[in-house]
Amino acid sequence: MLIKRYLAIFFCCTLFWLLPFAAYADDAVTEVIDAEITLHNDHYVVSADMVYQLNKKATAALQSGVPLFWSIQIKLLQHRNILWDKTLFKTEIHYRLQYQALLNSYRVTNESSGETYNFSTLYAALDLMSAIHDVPLIEKSKLSLKEDYLCALKINFDRNLLPLPLRPLAYIDKQWFLSSNWTLWPLKK
Repeated sequence: MLIKRYLAIFFCCTLFWLLPFAAYADDAVTEVIDAEITLHNDHYVVSADMVYQLNKKATAALQSGVPLFWSIQIKLLQHRNILWDKTLFKTEIHYRLQYQALLNSYRVTNESSGETYNFSTLYAALDLMSAIHDVPLIEKSKLSLKEDYLCALKINFDRNLLPLPLRPLAYIDKQWFLSSNWTLWPLKK
């Protein structure tokens, strides 16, 4: 009987301790869903599908005129057993997302290419940023058949480009952690 009472107290204390963290369980998700490398004209290219879901704080900041910045980092790695993997190729695609209150629209700017797109909904703007197609990686002739290669992809939210008064909060508030983890998959020759 005493053990059951201690277990109940332990369970309640654990639940009470985890309660503040439940406040951070928001619907914000940034992740790579699917990625593949294909061969196009003796050149390997990468395509990927990603998902961006903003939480309430990021959406409120965006609709208050704060632009949000992400970069999609792509790396091609040569796998080595003894040392860390060698980076053969890396590139980044930079996006800026902003809300235009006068037009009641969202603007996505691909800062790598300079292309700008306007959307009437946030969902449509995030949908544009959620896919990359045929990003060139490396020529097939530069790879050895004896080596193993990995492709790595990460979505990185750039908190350094937020307005200065918002930056300290963005570094301590978990709701501003809008980056994904690295996603790795092998290159099949």
